[in-house]
Amino acid sequence: MSKRDYYEVLGVDRNADASTIKKAFRRLAQKYHPDVNSSPEAEERFKEINEAYQVLSDEQKRAAYDRFGHAATGPGGAGFNDFAGGFGDLGSIFEEIFAGFAGGGGRSRRRAPRRGADLRVDVQLTFEEAAFGTEKELQVPRMEVCDRCQGSGAEPGTSPQRCATCGGSGEVHRRQHSPLFGTVVTATTCPNCGGSGEVITTPCTKCRGRKRVRVTRKLNVNIPAGVDDGTRIRLAGEGEAGTLGGPPGNLYVVISVEPHEIFQRDGFDIHMELPINFAQAALGATVKVPTLDGGQQELEIPPGTQTGKTFRLRGLGIPRLQRSGRGDMLVTVRVLTPVNLTDEQRELLRRLGESFGDNNIGANHKKGLFERFFGHD
Repeated sequence: MSKRDYYEVLGVDRNADASTIKKAFRRLAQKYHPDVNSSPEAEERFKEINEAYQVLSDEQKRAAYDRFGHAATGPGGAGFNDFAGGFGDLGSIFEEIFAGFAGGGGRSRRRAPRRGADLRVDVQLTFEEAAFGTEKELQVPRMEVCDRCQGSGAEPGTSPQRCATCGGSGEVHRRQHSPLFGTVVTATTCPNCGGSGEVITTPCTKCRGRKRVRVTRKLNVNIPAGVDDGTRIRLAGEGEAGTLGGPPGNLYVVISVEPHEIFQRDGFDIHMELPINFAQAALGATVKVPTLDGGQQELEIPPGTQTGKTFRLRGLGIPRLQRSGRGDMLVTVRVLTPVNLTDEQRELLRRLGESFGDNNIGANHKKGLFERFFGHD
């Protein structure tokens, strides 16, 4: 089977410098080394990567390869007489690579402080509560630092002990010698302490050595005026406690708003429909409309008002969230057709209809259409 081009194997340009070649080799070696990659093709791929690096990292061998190609790698090939034993600095490179696996350049794998989890609580408000604000008491179950052991996990009067297996580093190392790669160091999380570097010999009787306990906490939350359905309120530091001294998470209060029987919300404006009878619409009237505050507001209906006409009452809408002022209330008129008439009312309406003659609404409407499209006679 023919060999792939060494530059292609490492994924570098033919003019790549030594530093670029070394970086490419390190990256691929970390990906395909059999200790970290168990796929069937990883071992063969790793051997190919190593062979390419052996050639391209040596100036003399690289020059011969650039001139003669793979023919230079055979027995007696130009410049390759020492290939079998010339592994250069591979041992140090692999020690660096696997030190990186052990925690980044020799740093301890001991677990770092971690921030606590965020929590979410859903709160349902009435339309008025969302509009004008309110205060709610919440029951929030969350993990908190154990108040008996103060988060140490050990029963008061005792203390955690340094892990004898890892010496407190949180990791255990294994050194292997390979005739091909030299000394290879791998590191794994200590199985005895789980990476904490310490062992609790006498666990706290309250948290059982877990360092945190689940508590249901009561919180009073001020809901500002003007919140809407889906609004999120963040309460910093009211989430679950962190671990290993990490900060607590946040609590998010998510608002849902019940619909109102009269008003509909549009931003900070509110809409409502006002039914009136046809006499009020025709002659005009002063009517009272309900307001969101629970009171009433007078509204002047001018004579000849048609159904669908909308009136704007400024400043009677929703208070603006975290701003001054309020939206408006928009009142849309619906003219009702009378039903269940008495004989007297029916007679009056009949006589009223006859009095319109050709000047009734339908005739005027049709006449206006003809004049608009065909002009005057």
